[in-house]
Formats: sequence, C-alpha cells, structure tokens
Amino acid sequence: MKFIETKIKGVFLIEIEKIEDRRGFFARTWDSQELKNKKLIHNFVQCSISFNKKKGTIRGMHFQLPPYEESKIVNCVKGKIFDVIIDLRKNSPTFKQWESNELSSENYKMLYIPKGIAHGFQTLEDNSEVYYQMSEYYKPEYYRGIRYDDPNFKIRWPLPISAISENDKEWETAKLN
Repeated sequence: MKFIETKIKGVFLIEIEKIEDRRGFFARTWDSQELKNKKLIHNFVQCSISFNKKKGTIRGMHFQLPPYEESKIVNCVKGKIFDVIIDLRKNSPTFKQWESNELSSENYKMLYIPKGIAHGFQTLEDNSEVYYQMSEYYKPEYYRGIRYDDPNFKIRWPLPISAISENDKEWETAKLN
C-alpha cells in the first residue's frame, strides 16, 4: 500500500500495490500495522456502504462533533465518485480548504480522512457504491453537516445535481472564525 499525503494535512490517498499475473492481480487493501506505523488511527469500529442509483447524486458534507469525531477510510467499490473533503480543524495550516479526489472501482484508490474533516461526494456514474470504515460509532446527536454549496468553500461539483437529500440541502453554511 502506498500512502500519498494530499494538500490537506493528515489526509492520505491510499493506492494499492498490485501483484499481477495471468489470472489478474492480488493486493492488500487494509493493514492496521501500516496505519499504526504512520501514526494514523487504525482501530475502526464500524463499516458502512452507500449505494447511489443516479449519476450526479450528492451526499455530504458530513462530520461528527467531539467527543465522537471520526476518522474514515473511504473507497468506491463500484462506479466512480468525485470525493470532497473540507478541513474544519481550526489549528490546521489548511483550515477552510477543500480538495477533491476521484475514487473508482477501476483505480482502487482509497482516502484516509482524519478527525475534523467534513466529507462528501458526487457520483460520476449510475449505481455507484461507496464503502466506509469509521473509527467511531454513529451518534445522531453529534452528526452535523455543511451545505454542499456553501459560499465559504465554493466547491466546484462536476455534474448537475440529480439527487440530494432534504437534510443535505438544509444544512446551514459554516460559521468559521
């Protein structure tokens, strides 16, 4: 596994290292010791999957408040997504910055997202599935979000929106100091 730090401090794009032969390939997609060696959270307590019927679907921008902030590993196991993160950590050199990565079932890339980062995505293909590993259990009373079109960030979504939840449309804009 290759860990490539992104422009957002503490976020890593994870690429698999394929061992290929005539049958196809074999690759590690998870190794707690690798994360531990890089001083990343490696104890994940919950896994979830998000199935999205339509290309252009937006989910996000989600996070959990302390003391239940969560680190995540996200990958697209079917289809393709435009994955977006926003740094909400006030003491971070990349505070208020966002970035995107394309994750797909073809490129096998994953994203390690530390605590304090909002996360969301837009599907680039119909029937896309996203798999999450999370370091904290879901706590609805600590669950929050930021509007997908928050003018503080000016995220440039690549497609017109085909589907979005009422909840995601109604999040407030971020109050960042």
